Amino acid sequence: MRDVAIVGVGTTQFGRAQWSLLKMMCEASHDAITDARIGDREIDGIFVANMGAGRNNKTLGIASALVDRMNLYPTPAEAIENGPASGASAVKTGYMAVASGMCDLVLVCGGERMREVNNLEATECVSYISHRYAEYVYGVTLPALAGMFARLYMQKYGVTQEHLAMVAIKNHDHGFVNRKAHIRERVTMEGLLHGPDVANNNPYVADPLRFYDCCPVSDGASAVLLAPASMAGDFAKRPVRIAGVGQATDCQAVHERPDPTELPAVRIAAQKAFQMAGLTPADIDVCELHDAFTILEIAESEECGFFPKGEGHKALERGETRLGGKLPISPSGGLKARGHPVGNTGVSQIVELVLQLRGEAGPYQVPSAKRGFAVNFGGFGNNVVATVLSEGV
Repeated sequence: MRDVAIVGVGTTQFGRAQWSLLKMMCEASHDAITDARIGDREIDGIFVANMGAGRNNKTLGIASALVDRMNLYPTPAEAIENGPASGASAVKTGYMAVASGMCDLVLVCGGERMREVNNLEATECVSYISHRYAEYVYGVTLPALAGMFARLYMQKYGVTQEHLAMVAIKNHDHGFVNRKAHIRERVTMEGLLHGPDVANNNPYVADPLRFYDCCPVSDGASAVLLAPASMAGDFAKRPVRIAGVGQATDCQAVHERPDPTELPAVRIAAQKAFQMAGLTPADIDVCELHDAFTILEIAESEECGFFPKGEGHKALERGETRLGGKLPISPSGGLKARGHPVGNTGVSQIVELVLQLRGEAGPYQVPSAKRGFAVNFGGFGNNVVATVLSEGV
């Protein structure tokens, strides 16, 4: 197996796109290729992450369409779908293609245009990843599952709505300085929970989760270019090595799990990634966790081993997960503020970590960051991919 480096990255503005899904993906891919300055080298593999183009954009065959639009034929291309974890799955697949020696230069692009439909339709599309007969037919949505998980977690570990609001406040502060974030708006505890207009400005979505406990419905695309680490010096930017990848699955129907407050797929995926990298959670300088709902950042930070079980909210209180803290989590703003174009999210997390490890994150740079970690959470924790990145090769 060859070591694999990320030699180019690109990403679009997140939010409401003014152009098609394919054009967004072309923009991100072009930026990654330009970032790497590949010269006359040929890309010999393309993997495209997407979840909802058939339902939301009436577009299938997106990988072939990307090759055609960018005039990259006859490069082999295929689409990867793993729900909200599609992005990290596509990066993992590209990693395997390069590590095995099957390809030397691989483009991985994730994209989603969710706002082509209304929010109810987008929520409906994402709900398709729930169990068809045990959950979906009873009207279960991802916010509903997150609300039930949050209530159980709060009862078990003493997490409060103030702690959930702290996650939103932190990540909105981070996203405010990220010029490509979907939501660049600071929020306060007073505004989220205690002000006179809370019922109108921050209503319940799935008790105990309120509007600002949930990520926005976003459009966006991101891309990375992968090459053997031995070739990394041929490209323009300082390379970042994919040091470890882990993946695990769990029961699709949440009620079938022995303890619904546990996320074993997150824990096992993280352990596999750390083992492959030869590192521990204590070695990580910066994280991008899958905070589609505020409770998930707290739970994932514990399952990944950054904090003991039941103490993630205490670390949050101490400011350890904020920019300038011991372990900044989602300095980009995360899904909560940067946005969550579902099939793209895992790729965008990797792009953000690459910028951090290169020292190119600008106003949300984590000083001297050398190792990064990402969790991309598929379904409601039933298919999870974790990735460890390391500066240099």
